[in-house]
Amino acid sequence: MNYQQAWDYLDSLQFHKIKLGLESMRSFMAKVGNPEQSLKTVHVAGTNGKGSVSMTLLTILSEAGYRVGLYTSPHLSSVRERFRINSSFISEDKFTELATRIHAVLGAEKITYFEFTTALALLWFAEENLDLVVLETGLGGRLDATNIVLPLVSVITNVSMDHEAYLGDTISAVASEKAGIVKSGVPVVSAVKREAGLEEVTAACTQRGARLHLYSDAFKSIVAADGRNWRWQGGEPFSDASYKDLHCSMKGDYQIENASLALAVIALLNKKDFSCTEQDIRRGLEKVKWPGRLEYFCLDRVSREEVECRGDSDTVSYLLDGAHNPAGVESLVQALQSECRYQKLILVWGAMADKDLQKTLPLVAAFADTIILTKPDGERSAEPELLLENVPESLQELCQLCKGVDKAISAAENKAGPDDLILIAGSLYLVGASRKILLGELV
Repeated sequence: MNYQQAWDYLDSLQFHKIKLGLESMRSFMAKVGNPEQSLKTVHVAGTNGKGSVSMTLLTILSEAGYRVGLYTSPHLSSVRERFRINSSFISEDKFTELATRIHAVLGAEKITYFEFTTALALLWFAEENLDLVVLETGLGGRLDATNIVLPLVSVITNVSMDHEAYLGDTISAVASEKAGIVKSGVPVVSAVKREAGLEEVTAACTQRGARLHLYSDAFKSIVAADGRNWRWQGGEPFSDASYKDLHCSMKGDYQIENASLALAVIALLNKKDFSCTEQDIRRGLEKVKWPGRLEYFCLDRVSREEVECRGDSDTVSYLLDGAHNPAGVESLVQALQSECRYQKLILVWGAMADKDLQKTLPLVAAFADTIILTKPDGERSAEPELLLENVPESLQELCQLCKGVDKAISAAENKAGPDDLILIAGSLYLVGASRKILLGELV
């Protein structure tokens, strides 16, 4: 296969619906020599913040001179975004080589899209003689394809309702699935809250003899009076370590919690012969970038190049965010209120039909002066007419329906003045399609 054929074959696996369970994954990995057993890993689960924590770990450890692999999902526009070592994504040639190998080993056997990409990531990382690999779960934890590793540290960021069709329709059920990544004797870092995963994660840790390091208990963040800098304070398990005057490059107050989790993981890795200095941590936090997550930029209307935001008629301001569940949208709204300055907000929204539209779209629609409803490509994407049904009746006169993402962006720019902000949100698929139009491919 060439690169395009390999990608097309992978895409064809999406017709095999999501299947939770580890039997197929373990069976395939055994056929290729169980390369995952040679890897030192950090395993990251949770409802929101998985990617931010994972990228923060990668950036800080890279600053410290380590070779670190990162596997995340989903991608924005290119499947290669899921696989990276330090700042480099997997090459087309290596992706093709490994995809061809997996295809040959499978023969007539079928695995899911996510099982395929997970196997490809583990094979690549095992070839590259890495110091560490950060693996993000795809869905849940207990039966997720990544849950075949025995990590150095496990992370459960938080728990809220999402993927109810697969994980259960109660917080307790969802939390129990995510707590399934807890392994015997492996320390756990988490920001789960009471009545939102704490009881389930604590029970799993107790049952498996895994020490739980809980945010606001074993370690915490203290924000300075100016609201910008913050301090990380570790408790007794972290030798009362403290880092003052830290700064996160990523927008969103919640990123401080995500960064705090990453610093707790770094502290635990220090006990396992991974050395990161305070300078590595500071530089890493200031360099972290996670495209499509509260990503702010300005474009020149004529050249279409990214420029410094000037607030004049020649530029247009954008904020892209992949928030797609109630907790994520609540964080987005908080960022709009505390960190964003604009005269009018023009919302471009698209979402998957299986998401909780009634608990997401109205939250952010209430802040918009114009609402443009659109549909990214994909069989799961909701039609604009369905989205409109979930807009409060009092706001429906602000709505405009656009079938194509490119048309939605054009409509938004036509309405945007020099002090206005175009917010694109509701789905990472929409953000990915929009980002490709606006900024080009990430890789």
